[in-house]
Amino acid sequence: MTDRIQIFDGHNDTLLRLHLKQGEDPVKAFLEGDGAGHIDLPRAREGGLVGGLFAIFVRSPEGRSADVEAMMQQPRYDVPLPAGFGSERALAETLAMASILFRIERSSEGRVKICRDTADIASAVEAGALAAVLHIEGAEAIDARFDNLEVLYQAGLRSLGPVWSRSNIFGHGVPFRFPSTPDTGPGLTDLGKELVRRCNGLGVMIDLSHITEAGFWDVAEISDAPLVASHSNAHAVTPHARNLTDRQLAAIRESGGLVGVNYATAFLRPDGRMTTDTPLEMMLRHVDHLVEQLGIDHVGLGSDFDGAAIPREIGDAAGLPNLVVAMREHGYSAKEIQNICFDNWLSVLERTWKNPR
Repeated sequence: MTDRIQIFDGHNDTLLRLHLKQGEDPVKAFLEGDGAGHIDLPRAREGGLVGGLFAIFVRSPEGRSADVEAMMQQPRYDVPLPAGFGSERALAETLAMASILFRIERSSEGRVKICRDTADIASAVEAGALAAVLHIEGAEAIDARFDNLEVLYQAGLRSLGPVWSRSNIFGHGVPFRFPSTPDTGPGLTDLGKELVRRCNGLGVMIDLSHITEAGFWDVAEISDAPLVASHSNAHAVTPHARNLTDRQLAAIRESGGLVGVNYATAFLRPDGRMTTDTPLEMMLRHVDHLVEQLGIDHVGLGSDFDGAAIPREIGDAAGLPNLVVAMREHGYSAKEIQNICFDNWLSVLERTWKNPR
């Protein structure tokens, strides 16, 4: 039965969506459900979403260009990226979004739990609570002395992507470019390499989604943790700069890492278009390729809910059972679906969130 499948999701941008609400209570909107975006607590429960990495993403001051989605309808595109900015503004925005999650937990009467280790996740799921893990996408909020990293870790930060697609003091990200390889520029700076070492020491997961191929190999050389891309797909299926080559997938497999399948349609479709008119069969092509390259124990889900256009057949968190049905009808066994939907994420997090040195 689909209602028995529990889903742990590797990436959503729900905190940003709530942060941008004007004149509304974001806590009430999430807990009671507002019908906006992709995730709130009622729809998570309806769809079997029991937990995930809740990303904090700080938008550039100019925001998102209105014509981005139009650009990503074209046969070829290279979306201009906004300029970077300093840590002071980024930290203020990061704390504001973290505060929303803290307030959601406090007001939830046990229905939402911020989790700092896998025992927390397991107990939250057992109790019927939504298990939320604090993640940062793009490390602009981290200062060059790493003081903020220590404070954010104590607040619950357990996963961090050094870069979003724009550059910062730690490294360089891949642009939204199609068709393109992920080899689009330099990798980590010296500060970025030190950030990886600091995160390894704390047991903070390094997320390789959005980083250039050069940066990927920098992390692979430095890190002593499993290599994880929380929301990325297969370049062999869709030749987008945001997707991973088979060589990168081989390195992730050898490290015992994981790739979370991204629902963003531009990274699923062979033509790179961002449109909700995308059949789940296109997503299953990526699942098949990732399973072939990584093995069934190293593939998860990384929806990009509230951060991208996703297939209409899913729609939002309440539609996740449609994906489970599609996987079953495609030939995946109940155990394989359980691995992809839940078990594999807990396994890689257990092996990453070691005791700090």
